[in-house]
Amino acid sequence: QVQLAESGGGLVQPGGSLRLSCAASGSLFSIGAMSWYRQAPGKQRDLVATITRAGSTNYSDSVKGRFTISRDNAKNTVSLQMNSLKPDGPAVYYCKAGVTNTLTFRVREYWGEGTLVTVSS
Repeated sequence: QVQLAESGGGLVQPGGSLRLSCAASGSLFSIGAMSWYRQAPGKQRDLVATITRAGSTNYSDSVKGRFTISRDNAKNTVSLQMNSLKPDGPAVYYCKAGVTNTLTFRVREYWGEGTLVTVSS
């Protein structure tokens, strides 16, 4: 029914910026809250930021003041603007969305495949 596709990852220097995007596609769906997660090699997947459909945001302490999450409900997209990136090495950023099936009104979570971000000199 729904697919999530992340984009915008790549190699960036410490202190640099990167903007990630996630687009939902499919049919007969409505998107609720959307989130970005980060997972470094050998580590658990951690929540980075969340935004509700109405635009209310929440950030992890580690990114507060540096990252900004935003969304465009008309386009079914969510973005993560990452500034002042720290030299933490590679990590995969995942997009997650709460999705309502507009025929059945069933709600479930969808995950994207992730996009790789490497912060290194």
